[in-house]
Amino acid sequence: MTITCSVIRGVGGYLPSKVMTNAELESMVDTSDEWIVQRTGIRQRHVAAKGETTSDLATAAAQKALAHAGMTAKDVDLIIVATTTPDYTFPSVASLVQEKLGMHHGCAFDQQAVCSGFVFALATADSYLKSGMARTALVVGADTMTRILDWKDRNTCVLFGDGAGAVVLQAQQCAPDEPRPGILSSRLRSDGRHWKKLYVDGGVSSTGTIGHIRMQGREVFKHAVAMITDVINDALADAGKSAADLDWFIPHQANRRIIDGAGRKVGIAPEKVVVTVDRHANTSAASVPLALDEAVRDGRIKAGDLVMLEAMGGGFTWGASLIRWSAD
Repeated sequence: MTITCSVIRGVGGYLPSKVMTNAELESMVDTSDEWIVQRTGIRQRHVAAKGETTSDLATAAAQKALAHAGMTAKDVDLIIVATTTPDYTFPSVASLVQEKLGMHHGCAFDQQAVCSGFVFALATADSYLKSGMARTALVVGADTMTRILDWKDRNTCVLFGDGAGAVVLQAQQCAPDEPRPGILSSRLRSDGRHWKKLYVDGGVSSTGTIGHIRMQGREVFKHAVAMITDVINDALADAGKSAADLDWFIPHQANRRIIDGAGRKVGIAPEKVVVTVDRHANTSAASVPLALDEAVRDGRIKAGDLVMLEAMGGGFTWGASLIRWSAD
């Protein structure tokens, strides 16, 4: 008798061509490269071009993931896009990606958990595949966060960038008595009591405007490390693993100090942590799959490696997924 596993077959990432350095921000807001690097670890970020939408970024990442998997859109029957910055109120970004890929079957929808969105979407797709509701899923994290920044607020405008990352997830029958590949466990959490610590001050039913990101930075930092480590430890326990078993840790790329703090608390060696925040900044739902894509393509992550993904976002939302890597 076999069991159904959800295995990652391909990865892809896309970053807009325009790069904005900290030096450029110095001419726009009262800040400095030294101030930004010291507090966040960020040195630059990518910014979507005029007319370049979230669905454009998501489609580009999806195409790369499909190519890496050796598949086409015809092989996919589920698309989930994690995003906070959709092209339109509706239709969903996922539906637009579906159309741009030329896919006219299956289903497509968005998932909104801000920076935790990709981890939430991955767990959702995992459930679809293991229940038999889908066979092959395209899971994308994509955001154009620079479109909701107040460029006069130095506490937030220095933190974010644009980008997209994607994975192709496929159901596979696995022998129960062998090491299981793919997604081994996921833990998701949210607590709406903290929403005012990180939010956008606009919306369809509240102000009728897009709004801008507002953040209580110290409060977010205070909660982040403890929340992140709790779900990491729970996901490890669910799979009967410990931090010592991990080969790689891919955290949400929001702030280098949070990344380092979480790694120390869980007991993950610094050389096992994948860091892209210095070059990408916080790309919200795209940050984890972008970092995963980089670590796979440069050869760090190899077949059989245990990889922990984690993220935390506004809401608050936070989650972790433990994966045994099996893609070529």
